[in-house]
Amino acid sequence: MNEIPLSFLFGALALLILMSGFFSGSETGLMSINRYKLRHLAERRHGGARRAWELLQKPEQLISLILLGNNFINILITQLATYIGFRLYGDAGIAIATGVLTVMLLLFAEVMPKTIAARRPEPIAFAASYVYKPLLKLLYPLILAINALVHGSMRLMGLRERGGADDALTSDELRIAVSETAGLIPDAHRDMLLGILDLEKIRVNDIMVPRSDIAGIDLAADWEDTLEQIPRLPFTRIPVYEESMDNLVGVALMRKILPLLMSDSFDRDSLRGILREPYFIPEGTPLTTQLLNFQKNRRRMGFVVDEYGDIQGLVTLEDILEEIVGEFTSDPNARGSSFFRDIDGSYLIDGATPVRDINRQLGTRLPDTGPRTLNGLIIEHLEMIPEAGTSLKIAGYPLEVMQVKNNMVKTVRLKLDLDPPGAD
Repeated sequence: MNEIPLSFLFGALALLILMSGFFSGSETGLMSINRYKLRHLAERRHGGARRAWELLQKPEQLISLILLGNNFINILITQLATYIGFRLYGDAGIAIATGVLTVMLLLFAEVMPKTIAARRPEPIAFAASYVYKPLLKLLYPLILAINALVHGSMRLMGLRERGGADDALTSDELRIAVSETAGLIPDAHRDMLLGILDLEKIRVNDIMVPRSDIAGIDLAADWEDTLEQIPRLPFTRIPVYEESMDNLVGVALMRKILPLLMSDSFDRDSLRGILREPYFIPEGTPLTTQLLNFQKNRRRMGFVVDEYGDIQGLVTLEDILEEIVGEFTSDPNARGSSFFRDIDGSYLIDGATPVRDINRQLGTRLPDTGPRTLNGLIIEHLEMIPEAGTSLKIAGYPLEVMQVKNNMVKTVRLKLDLDPPGAD
């Protein structure tokens, strides 16, 4: 072997270092590649992506193959470098070769290739797949033997084996992924996606129209007054009851009521004849479930009931859709009596307004995991029914009770520009 030229040995050493860098870099590239992007490219029949995807379906075999090749190459490098050092400087050359080889392997076989692969994993992984695919077939018996030894050792240590790699994202992880798409998809589309993900966390109780705010037709009321009331109802579906909402008779469609109003024979019986059976929703139902139930039952409106069957509120399909696409009007001043902006920049808010609506419209962060309405939030915070003129802070937002009526906070002034949230 002394007859082999040193130039040939140095060339072989450089080639082996490049091969070691290939194994190290390809390992980083294959393991750090975006699996979802890779799967998308594989489904579009991209050759390199398809091969890389197939390799990653069996990560244990791939890792064994890479480590087998890398360690074999590194052993050859060590032996060759030691021989070259001995030929050049004798026993002292062995120590010199060790020091120089450590630096070269660290720079050119580990750090540099892994850094390049981490920055550009796709081209590295795709190129490596063309090498690893046939190499895995060639060394398959040896890879199986290595994996069997590994699994046996793990069982002896009491470690349980897991199935294939689980790439599924949790809801929270998916929220983060969607939130990081700024600039890639329009903001409105991103907000819709986040709204869909939030549906599972929101219950019908959180968005329902409270029972006290439900407008309907009372069959027990004076019929002449009812005839005058019907054209003023701003809804397409009208609850019909007798004396009390608990005695709900059905739901009437306005498009069926209007033709009857034109006839002189319109009475309670003819109204009963066009009623549709009411649809009830158990309180606590997630919006995702209720959206599917609306679709399955071909309904657009339902009444939320508690465990005793008492009606608590009303939910429509439009209410759920607003949780996805946002309010159909984003101007707080256009929401009727719920919001009114004063000349000093503060807002006068109806106490019955849901806290979630306030947060959505004004960008506040009032607690929305407890009481639904601003009235309930204030009473829970103070642990009593306040008097008009009472001032308080909730989550750092200054609030002033302007009006109290029938043991309820009717009007509240919210100031947004005095103290930052969290100051309290």
